[in-house]
Amino acid sequence: MAIKLNEDKEVVRKIREGLIEKGGYCPCRIPRTKEYKCMCEEFRKQIADPDFEGYCHCMLFYKTKG
Repeated sequence: MAIKLNEDKEVVRKIREGLIEKGGYCPCRIPRTKEYKCMCEEFRKQIADPDFEGYCHCMLFYKTKG
């Protein structure tokens, strides 16, 4: 298993800008709750799932299975 940034540098740049503007909260979500603080609770649960492979909600991070 590995967690890496999206290979699309423009996506990474935009999401990081949004994270700065929202104080570290997911720029793709309206509420500013602890569940949406980057790295969000949803993606942490996906990381814990050995069968999950894919992007987090905002597509900043990618989890591989191997």
